[in-house]
Amino acid sequence: MIKFTFPRELRLLTPFDFNHVFQESIRAGSPFLTLVARKNDCNHMRLGFAIAKKQVKRAHERNRIKRLAKEYFRQRQHQLPNVDFILMAKQPVIDLDNQQIVETLNKLCQRIITKHEV
Repeated sequence: MIKFTFPRELRLLTPFDFNHVFQESIRAGSPFLTLVARKNDCNHMRLGFAIAKKQVKRAHERNRIKRLAKEYFRQRQHQLPNVDFILMAKQPVIDLDNQQIVETLNKLCQRIITKHEV
């Protein structure tokens, strides 16, 4: 049976992990979100967030983006390759509804996986 939990080991937590991804990354961007990715040595994907207060000022808006992204990656964790993802948000993302954010995430993930064959 496949588990769809999102435990701690599926998240990027340390500054070393974030720096490692940013050093040699593949990027996919939209006017709302940017997804940065790099292949990892684990046998599962990991997710981190770099959503700046300068870009998304209100905490509840940042939390909504994080919540939607966690749910998106939680549901697809067994379909994604062993890649570290970092999600960055831009200011216009607050104007999108939940479905539009999920669609944007889907497009960015597909672009990273297919174009660059991570």
